[in-house]
Amino acid sequence: MILLSSLDFSLPLQNPVIIFSLVLFIILFAPILLNKIKVPHIIGLIVAGVIVGPYGLNLLKRDSSIVLFGTVGLLYIMFLAGLEIDLAEFKKNRKRILVFGLFTFVFPLVFGSLASYYLLGYGFLSSLLLASMFSTHTLVSYPIASKYGVIRNRAVSMTVGGTMITDILALLILAGIAGMTKESVSPAFWLQLGGATIVFVTIVFAVFPIIIRWFFKHFEDSVSQYIFVLAMVFLASFLAEAAGIEAIIGAFFSGLVLNKFVPHTSPLMNRIDFVGNALFIPFFLISVGMLVDVTVLVKGWGALKVAGVIIAVAVATKYLAAWLTQKIFKLSATEGTMIFGLSSSHAAATLAIILVGYNIITGETAAGEPIRLLNEDVLNGTILLILVSCGVSSFVVEGASKKLALEQDAQDATPLEEQTNEKILVTLAYPDMVTQLVDFGMMLKSKKTHTSVYGLNVIADEQVVDTNAGTSKKILEKAISHAAASENSLIPVTRYDSSISNGIVYTIKEHGVSDIVIGMHKQADQHTFLGTKAENIIKRIHETIYIYKPTQPLNTFKRVVVAIPPKAETEPGFLHWLKKLMAIAKEATIPVNFYGTAETNEAIGKITERTSATVKIQFTEFNNWDDFLIFSRELKVNDLFIIISSRKGHNSYIPQLNKLPYYLSNYFVKQSLIVLYPKQLELGINMGNIEQADSHFIETLSEQLGVIGKAGRYVRGLFKK
Repeated sequence: MILLSSLDFSLPLQNPVIIFSLVLFIILFAPILLNKIKVPHIIGLIVAGVIVGPYGLNLLKRDSSIVLFGTVGLLYIMFLAGLEIDLAEFKKNRKRILVFGLFTFVFPLVFGSLASYYLLGYGFLSSLLLASMFSTHTLVSYPIASKYGVIRNRAVSMTVGGTMITDILALLILAGIAGMTKESVSPAFWLQLGGATIVFVTIVFAVFPIIIRWFFKHFEDSVSQYIFVLAMVFLASFLAEAAGIEAIIGAFFSGLVLNKFVPHTSPLMNRIDFVGNALFIPFFLISVGMLVDVTVLVKGWGALKVAGVIIAVAVATKYLAAWLTQKIFKLSATEGTMIFGLSSSHAAATLAIILVGYNIITGETAAGEPIRLLNEDVLNGTILLILVSCGVSSFVVEGASKKLALEQDAQDATPLEEQTNEKILVTLAYPDMVTQLVDFGMMLKSKKTHTSVYGLNVIADEQVVDTNAGTSKKILEKAISHAAASENSLIPVTRYDSSISNGIVYTIKEHGVSDIVIGMHKQADQHTFLGTKAENIIKRIHETIYIYKPTQPLNTFKRVVVAIPPKAETEPGFLHWLKKLMAIAKEATIPVNFYGTAETNEAIGKITERTSATVKIQFTEFNNWDDFLIFSRELKVNDLFIIISSRKGHNSYIPQLNKLPYYLSNYFVKQSLIVLYPKQLELGINMGNIEQADSHFIETLSEQLGVIGKAGRYVRGLFKK
């Protein structure tokens, strides 16, 4: 009791430990309680903010710490919007984004100005500024769409892009009106603002990628990478403010830049999502709730009248913009609803505009009271707009997300036979290559099927068993941990066998593996480039094999270059490896350049036109494999070079493939590359197949034959005697 007496429980709470504990319990229990009555968790957090805030129970004061975490949460939402968006879909829909952005800006601005001028009786500048507030919106409900996995839908991409357009235009109006009230608007002002914006955009989109790629190449520590990403986000936000535009624009742009460097199935992406959704974004939503003053409902008809007009105009004009966009571009009704839901919530930029207008004093009354550009009724009405619009947005987005998720699942439905046939095996022999091989194996994994991924380490009989058993355990533990960090599961397999190649081959056959990932051995030269183990596996296994030599992380590549031999399109595994490569390119958002014959390129073009329209593809006709060294001039340091090879005796096999070890070991030493052997039908028994016999078996057989021979000679010697 003596200890309790020393604690300060006066309201609002001052003890930082109690404050943080209370916020964490709100983040934990508010969604749980409201989910039981089918209320979106976002509404739960906003309502909780209303209850504990200064206008509710006054448990918490909206001090600098709440504002800090709330600002971080808002920037985090905008950063995630840029990071998770499908860039190819974003570029493809840029005209739609522009049209929707103008609709969602112009309609609220025009109708809002008329309503403010004629219904509320405000002056021209006050009406224009208030209407610009209607035009803005905050992606408060974006985490709901993210939770349902529909963020790559075109409706979400259009809304996110439209948010940037309307917010930038609205904030330009704010800057202009604020300058006009201070009599500081001039051509020089707009030139300075434009010049600063150009410098900001140049730094973010030209300089940031160089820094990011360098960092990811040299630092693989997960904590360092996460801190680096956050630092780049807030640096971009600061640069945006320094240029005279809102920090949320900088956060969104940083997300667009980092989009190419953070794979969506990577451990880093999982950490970014986890920390944001667990801490920063809930803090922002609670801080929004703490702004709401429910007492305005009893302060007279002035605030209620203003609130009614503001809410009606804001919601109606956002709905009109979404509906027209849906009709013009022939979107589905669910996509139109999603656009309306995401664009109907008002919070951050809205509040910023109103507070600026509220703090602009244009004169004084006879009694000495300040005359504000936007009065207290507008401020209170805006607070109610934030509460109502966030509620409407959350319910609408929740319903639309469920429908879009169901539609997406129906489109992605895969035949049962395809689901059961795809299994991936990652062979793990070198501790320093574990993360790269696991990442590559996980990128091969289909998102539409329940693909099993195995991590295999083989201990051969001739090795020191105790030492290698410990090393094997460490390698597999590292692989499991790395896969789990990206919310993927890897099935560990340790195998004892007479040889490593034997162990791999029999594991493939036992588990029915369809794709095998092998790390290129470190002593590769022109004589043993693939290594005897890999060559033995290639001869005995006819499934798809990827021999991977990583010199830098997958997320730092700028381009994929694929060299394809003639008639590759006639092989049974052609469609399979092409689908896998396109999935990797889409996941990493990097273009692909195919080098093949006219017939091969045409076959690839027909398939990719139907299945992978979101990946940028280029074709180059290449027929002369005697001139293979042309690639040493074409390739750049940040290219991933993939060579489609072939086993002897098959359609796409050409003699020039025998020279690959010499070329690759002498002219492509520093190049990241994959030698890919497609699935091919097993040939009948011939002399080539005799070579596939296990070397240990042959050695053992030779020894036994030698013993028999000696015994025979001994017996013959006895008879001679």
